Amino acid sequence: MEPKAENCELYQYLEKINSPDDLKKLPADNIPALAEEIRSFLVKRVLQNGGHLASNLGVVELSLAIHRVFSSPHDHIIFDVGHQAYIHKMITGRRDRFDSLRQPGGLSGFPKRSESEHDCFGVGHSSTSLSAALGFAESDRINGSDAYTVCVLGDGAYTGGMIHEALNNCRRRLRLIIIINENEMSISKNIGRFAKTLSHLRSTKGYFRTKNATTSFLRKIPLIGGPLFRGLRRLKIGMKAVLYGSNYFENLGLYYLGPVDGNDEEAVERLLQEAKESKQSCVIHLKTQKGKGYAPAEATPDRFHGVAPSSFVAPEGTSFSDEMGLLVTTAALKNEKICAITAAMVGGTGLVKFKSTFPNRFFDVGIAEEHAVTFAAGLAANGMHPVVAIYSTFLQRAYDNIIHDVALQNLPVVFCIDRAGLNASDGATHHGLFDVAYLSGIPNIKIYTPITRNALAVALTEAFRSNGPVAIRYPNGYEDPAIVNAFYGNAVPCGIGVRNNYIHHPSDNAEHLDSVLITHGRIVKEAMAAADLLATQSHRMGILLLEQLKPYAEVAGQVAALLPKKECKIVFLEEEIRAGGMGMMLSDALSGYEVMRNKTVSIMAVDDEFAVQEKNEPIYKSVGIDRESIVKTILA
Repeated sequence: MEPKAENCELYQYLEKINSPDDLKKLPADNIPALAEEIRSFLVKRVLQNGGHLASNLGVVELSLAIHRVFSSPHDHIIFDVGHQAYIHKMITGRRDRFDSLRQPGGLSGFPKRSESEHDCFGVGHSSTSLSAALGFAESDRINGSDAYTVCVLGDGAYTGGMIHEALNNCRRRLRLIIIINENEMSISKNIGRFAKTLSHLRSTKGYFRTKNATTSFLRKIPLIGGPLFRGLRRLKIGMKAVLYGSNYFENLGLYYLGPVDGNDEEAVERLLQEAKESKQSCVIHLKTQKGKGYAPAEATPDRFHGVAPSSFVAPEGTSFSDEMGLLVTTAALKNEKICAITAAMVGGTGLVKFKSTFPNRFFDVGIAEEHAVTFAAGLAANGMHPVVAIYSTFLQRAYDNIIHDVALQNLPVVFCIDRAGLNASDGATHHGLFDVAYLSGIPNIKIYTPITRNALAVALTEAFRSNGPVAIRYPNGYEDPAIVNAFYGNAVPCGIGVRNNYIHHPSDNAEHLDSVLITHGRIVKEAMAAADLLATQSHRMGILLLEQLKPYAEVAGQVAALLPKKECKIVFLEEEIRAGGMGMMLSDALSGYEVMRNKTVSIMAVDDEFAVQEKNEPIYKSVGIDRESIVKTILA
């Protein structure tokens, strides 16, 4: 399906839907046409502006059915991760803001409480939905509310341990509807010919009428009605178990419906209505097609899970993610102890080549970061040298495992921390904001901060030589030629400590400098721009680019040897949280050196906030660490 031209007349039904009430008023016969218009709208806008496409195309009918059966915001709708909530946003009055999707100060790419009353719970990480939904449902029970809570989670999220912890705590008598959207992998063994036939029967009005009438009749029989009903129910469950296997959800005491075609709006609506009328905790199992309605996304849903804006032009070369994967694969050719682990992000972390080259040494553990880290610890304790490739924002979930299972035992696990630093398009839930701070306080771990491909290669070489844990953090995207030329030229990076370069002073004579800025990562580009601005005011600022942060005592010794002996200002700049970060740790480590006695020290970092962009401005400016802010700090 090709996206339609931007013309309101072509959106005959969509332009009339500005609230869930508008959707309820639409005749059922018009729903298929509305679904087609929604897909056209999504394809056009997401391909143009970027965002999550395939996942949203697959849940059009499901989203429509939810809002036709339930009443948001009185009823609570909670999406897992939230990258499939675009239709929900459109239905709840935010369609006109879609041009600002994932833009600074614009519409969030995920549900966000401050954005709409219809977003009852903010999300962005996987497998949190059911725990939150259970909290809503129990709260409504305590307060005597008749509100329903609808939890929408995918089969990928279902691999996360939190989902099963929550399932273990679900009570039968709650107004909780759990929708499991299966679009890629099987989540149960009972999907065969008999199960399909049964699910078809269970999704018809006749089945529900007969079932409800039988239940009512049996329960009204004096004395024996209750026991008879319970006996027949146990018999039914037993027969199902013999015929096509036990049902995990019903064994937990939850009412199970499905599986059915999740792209059949009418069938989904009937199941939701049945679940609603049951007034008990229900599991609805749907099967949908990821990318439905847009042929390229149907053929390669992984490629269209998240798409870049049409204006994006990829730089030459490989991204940091892909470069890491290639380097680890090359190292594994020579070292049979090297293995790789990812948490459902094979392509995102650059491990596709490793997976195909060493399938016996590659592990995708699903959305289970805690397990990934402790699993790596077990591998390392038994002689392997595992690489754990996880986004910075997701590694937060395994903090205790890093401490207790890896660092405490000083095991040689290599953490390749992708998407480090601020990531504007995905917002606060996806910033790599905290890893420097939470890793800096853990003994035994070394932290490398490469910002070029050569520096990444050196860091990995050092990591594979180490007998203890090593963290290598790098940003999303590609190396910047300007950074390479300014700090490296044709030289190979040293791999530890700092680059002995002072921008805008060819003699590299530190005593000629008026100030020194110490930084790491891609924000060094802002520091370089600030140095240009300061040069126009006859102020000479030197820049030290760190390639390694920890051990801080070791790095401090190298930095101290490079600082001017004269009185001047020292500024630590980082795009991470200030508390416990590089600035605090390194300035503390430097404080005992004689060279620091006549220095004024400032730390520029994200200061006690989640870096939420409320205005249409660059992310560095929004948190006060951009080039202009650097100049003001230096001259203050």
